[in-house]
Amino acid sequence: MTRYARSARVRVALGTTLVATLALAGCAAGGQTPPSSDGFDPDEEIELHIAWWGNDERSAIMAEAIDLFEAEYPNITVVEEPVGAPDDLFNRLATDFASGTAPDVFALGGAKPQEYGAAGALLDLSTVSEQLPTDGYPDFTLTNAVVDDTLYGLPTGGNAIGVLVNPAIFEQAGVELPDSSWTWEDFSEIANEISANAGEGIVGLDLRIQDILGTYVAQYVETGIYDWDGELAVDADTIQSWYEMEEALVADGGLPDPSVIVEHWNVTPDLSLFGTGRAGMTFAYSNQIATYAAGAGGEVEILTPPTSTDLSGVAVLPSQFWSIASGSEHPEAAALLVDWLLNQPEPAEIILADRGLPFNPDTLAVVEPLLAPADAQAAEYLQTVLDVGVVAPPQPAGGAMLNELSQRIESDILFGNTSAADGAQQWVDELSASLASD
Repeated sequence: MTRYARSARVRVALGTTLVATLALAGCAAGGQTPPSSDGFDPDEEIELHIAWWGNDERSAIMAEAIDLFEAEYPNITVVEEPVGAPDDLFNRLATDFASGTAPDVFALGGAKPQEYGAAGALLDLSTVSEQLPTDGYPDFTLTNAVVDDTLYGLPTGGNAIGVLVNPAIFEQAGVELPDSSWTWEDFSEIANEISANAGEGIVGLDLRIQDILGTYVAQYVETGIYDWDGELAVDADTIQSWYEMEEALVADGGLPDPSVIVEHWNVTPDLSLFGTGRAGMTFAYSNQIATYAAGAGGEVEILTPPTSTDLSGVAVLPSQFWSIASGSEHPEAAALLVDWLLNQPEPAEIILADRGLPFNPDTLAVVEPLLAPADAQAAEYLQTVLDVGVVAPPQPAGGAMLNELSQRIESDILFGNTSAADGAQQWVDELSASLASD
């Protein structure tokens, strides 16, 4: 079998609306044995295509899990189509759907399940319930993939954002490790002290992901950035306070020069300032502890984000979703593949926590005893977040621009092209317009 080949064998019928949209660019679920395959012919030779984002290590994990699937279902050949970064996949999916060459199964994240589900690009999973049971997943894990009461994806596992800290750098700077009671004022002071005292080339904070903004907002606004109706719930003043904190951190040294911040926005964790041992703290998702730790001296700790209110603002979120193209020629076989990746014990022993800790309790029971120390650390952190965290509404389709918007406004503010007040108002105006257009 030739892996990573592109093919036009999967065809999706798209209407004008879909083309326009995409061009913008507690119980077990599933059993411990493969589910019923009623609805597809086990003797028919089938080719499925699957796409995801990630590094070479993830590709190797997926290849091993898929080899086992092909051994279980010898009539099905799976063509793997990995890409490096999420945006690489989303950009390619937009083109593939428009041209009718979309993969059968693919990973989605953020607002993409809402966007693609509303556009009619995704399969209603109730139509393949024989191959892919879904009723065992907790409701909060599914909200991002539910559009008009229809489920269009299943979560790969759970993550929560936190603050990774490098104890060696803290010790080098003579700064004590904080505890869970720390505030944003404490956080800024610590970042500045590390930059001042840890040595040449080391900074207090590596700020490379914008998701922490959602946690910050949820400490001041009950539902976070959005409400349960998909409307913007935060005002410009709250966003302004975040950007003003960034400005102060740059001015006081806790953050590096804006050019360095921008340079490291989209690098992989192992190439980040924190991942190369040049920063004392960073914001990251819990399933990335091992990746960051590998380049940061091998030992990191994860703490709940600071808060200056009575709310933590942090939530356990699905890291990604597996979805199936609505136009797949083999929806039942595609559903069997998704079930294999999420609910069956053999691949669980290989995948472990690569995409977050499984929400399927049976799968989790397989995974937990096999976790490496860093992943066990992530599991412990997730339990902490479940105890102190919040439940977040799904990111609506119009929120897909959030990361790009937040980085663009951040850049304009930090480089002095606009004020924090004007930038925050622009952030609110642009995101509100995007939400209203969907």
